[in-house]
Amino acid sequence: MRARALPRRPEVRLTELGFGAAQGGNLYRATTDEEFASAVDTAWEAGVRYYDTAPHYGLGLSERRLGAALRHRPRDEYVVSTKVGRLLVPSPQDAHLRDSDGFDVPASHRRVWDFSRDGVHRSIEASLDRTGLDRIDIVYLHDPDDHWEQAAGEAVPALVDLRDQGVVGAIGAGMNQSAMLARFVRETDVDVVMCAGRYTLLEQGAAEDLLPAAESRGVGVVIAGVYNSGLLSRDQPPADALYNYQQAPQELIERARRIAAVCESFGVTLPQAALAFVRRQPAVVSTVVGVRNGSQTTEAVRRSEAVVAEELWDALAAAGLLAAPPGQGGPVHPA
Repeated sequence: MRARALPRRPEVRLTELGFGAAQGGNLYRATTDEEFASAVDTAWEAGVRYYDTAPHYGLGLSERRLGAALRHRPRDEYVVSTKVGRLLVPSPQDAHLRDSDGFDVPASHRRVWDFSRDGVHRSIEASLDRTGLDRIDIVYLHDPDDHWEQAAGEAVPALVDLRDQGVVGAIGAGMNQSAMLARFVRETDVDVVMCAGRYTLLEQGAAEDLLPAAESRGVGVVIAGVYNSGLLSRDQPPADALYNYQQAPQELIERARRIAAVCESFGVTLPQAALAFVRRQPAVVSTVVGVRNGSQTTEAVRRSEAVVAEELWDALAAAGLLAAPPGQGGPVHPA
C-alpha cells in the first residue's frame, strides 16, 4: 500500500489508508477481542501500517487491544498515533455502570480534561503502559475545542520538547472542526493534524481554512470521519442514516443520494468515491477509517483500491454537487 511522509517529519510515513481503532474500544456496541484482532491482522496483510487510537476510546480498551495486536509485529514497520487531553481517573464506585460517552464498557474510570504539561506527560506514560509499546509515533491533542489557551500554551510546548528528545515522532491536534486546527497550523509548531468530518465528499469546509494553511506550512493532514458518521458509508444512503453522530437531515440524505447516483453512473460506489475524493487533496497524507472486524477491514481496503475516473468530479460539479473539481482553481464548496 502506498505511503506518504509527513513533510516536516519525513521519517514518519503513513499509509494512505489508516486503521481507526475506536471500535476496538466498543464504540456503540461490544466488540470481542477476537474480532478486533482479526481486524488488525486483515489490515496488516493488506499493507496498512498506520493505526490510530486514543485513551478516550473505551476508557483505554482500544489502546490495550491495539497494543496487544501489534506487539509481535516489527516495530519499525508501523506507525501508531494516540491522543492527549483526557486523563483517565479511576472511578471504582461507578464500575457497575456503563460508560456514558458512547462506548460499551464499564464506567470504571472518568475522563478529566487536562492539557497541562504534567497532564501531557501523564497521559503519554499511561498510553505507553496500556499499549505496551516502546514509543508513540504521533501524539495528537484530542478535541481541545474549549481549551485553546492551555492546549496551545502548555500542551504544544510539552509535545515539542518530547518530539525534540525523540520520545515521540510527530505532534499535532485532532478535532471535528477545521477552524481551530487551522489556527494550530498557523500559530504553533505542529507536524500533522487530524480533521474529522469537515473535508468529505459531502462537505468541504476545511478547504476554506485548514487545507490552504496546511499546504503552505508543510503540515500533513489526516482525514477521519470520511463518511460523515455513516451518511456516505453505504452505496445508497438509507432514511435513517447518521450525520455528525445524529439522525441526518432529510436534505442532506437527498443530496448524498444524488451524489451516489452520479457515482453509480461512473461505475463506482458512494463510499469508494468518498475515499478517492479526499486523497486528491495535496495536503492529505492519510485517511483513517474505523473498522471493527476482519470483514469490515477487507471492505475498507477494497473501497480504497477502487479506480475512480477523473471525470466523476467534473460530473458532480456539473450537477451542482461540487463547486469545482478538487485541486482545480481553489476551494470546493457544497452546492
